[in-house]
This record gives sequence, C-alpha cells and structure tokens, in this order.
Amino acid sequence: HEREHDREISELVAKHSEEMEKLRAELKEEQRHLLDELQQQMAATHRAEHEQAQLQAQTLHSLELEALRLTLNNMHTSQLELTQSNLRKEKETALMELREMLNDKRAQEVAILQSRHQLEWEKMKEQCLKEKEDL
Repeated sequence: HEREHDREISELVAKHSEEMEKLRAELKEEQRHLLDELQQQMAATHRAEHEQAQLQAQTLHSLELEALRLTLNNMHTSQLELTQSNLRKEKETALMELREMLNDKRAQEVAILQSRHQLEWEKMKEQCLKEKEDL
C-alpha cells in the first residue's frame, strides 16, 4: 500500500510538472508573439518618425515638429511600459490562479488517496480480526 501510495503521489507530481511545463511553453509562445507585435509597432513608429524628421527639415516649423515627435515618442514609450506592466500582471494572475487550481486539485487527489488508504486499512484490520476469530 505504501508503494502504491508513493507511486500515485509520483504520478501526481509528474502530472503537475508536465502541466507546469506545458503552461510555461504556452506563456513563452505568447510572450514571443507579443514581443513580435511590439517590434512591428516599434518598426512602424520608427518609420513614421523618420518620415517626420524629413518633413521637419523641409518646413519652417522644425522646432514645433521636433517637440511633437518627442511627445509621441514619450507617449509610445509610456504605452509600451503600460502594456508590458499589464501583461506581467495578467501573467502573474494567471499563474497564481493556475497554481491555486493545481494545489486544490492536488489536495483533492491526496484526500481521495488518504480515504482509499484508510478504507483499505480498515478492510485489512477487519480481515485480520476475522482470521483471528477463525483461528
């Protein structure tokens, strides 16, 4: 019974590890996807800024346009930081929820195993008593 119990616990641990690895892979893929999107946005912003710089050289309002470019750049940076912060929070929340869910599931499975173990123990005890009475 102890080996069976240990085997079941090992299976639970392996299953937990497998699920965690799967989730890590999914999170890495999502992070890679988001990074690609951010890089595309940055490239588009870079192109826009380059065109804007050419217009600044051709216009009488170069100082005003430079101020606008800096403002847009700061807004973009702030937006990227906010997006990154939000993604980090969402990831942490998702991981916490997953961790709680897995802990709850593990607790339920452990309770079931303990209950089975107790029932088997009681059956063996009754069987021993019955065999003693028979003897």
